[in-house]
This record gives sequence, C-alpha cells and structure tokens, in this order.
Amino acid sequence: QVQLVESGGGSVQAGGSLRLSCAYTASTYCMAWFRQAPGKEREGVAYITYLHTTVYADSVKGRFTISRDNAKNILLLQMNSLKPEDAATYYCAAKGGSFCRLYESDYNYWGQGTQVTVSS
Repeated sequence: QVQLVESGGGSVQAGGSLRLSCAYTASTYCMAWFRQAPGKEREGVAYITYLHTTVYADSVKGRFTISRDNAKNILLLQMNSLKPEDAATYYCAAKGGSFCRLYESDYNYWGQGTQVTVSS
C-alpha cells in the first residue's frame, strides 16, 4: 500500500508560478500528476518513471516540470506561466509495473488532492 500526500496548492495570478509536492510512503516505478477542474473529467498532466523519464500533456509542455527524489520519496510539479485554465484540483498518483502512461485507470494509488486557483 502506498500513501500519498500532496501540498503546495494555492492561489496565484495568471503568469505566476507554484510548486506542488507529493510525499509518498513507498516508491513505485510510475508516478504522475493529474488534475480535475470543476465539471470536467480528470486529466493527466505528466508522469515520471523511476529512472526520470518524463512525459507531459500537450497543454502543459514547456511550462510544467515534473521531478522526483527517489531517496526522499518526494514527487514535485513545478508550474510556471500559469493560466486560468490550469485551475483545478491536482492529484499525485502512483502505480506499480514498468509501463507508464497518463491513463487515470492505470493508477492504483492516489493522494487527496491540492487546490490550485489561477486568477486572470
């Protein structure tokens, strides 16, 4: 069983930055960030493998950076140049196995979420 706890959400103006953190109790090969805006489905933001290979959704490419510290069991999401459409609840997620992708149904373990608000 893997437990994940996110932190770092908050309110920011458009163009600003936030860094989300996710502390987890056991490392898995695939870890990811998802987000869900009100009235919308949850969508994948980025994933990172244990070996630090990363994949991003097109909507955040070039603005967000996912990283992990395998020694400290910390997953990070650096979000720059934030837009109002980035506002959502952000979730970190983990899955076993070595095949990673940004499909919500693949992930077994989820944090409780952290809220990000972006004002225009």
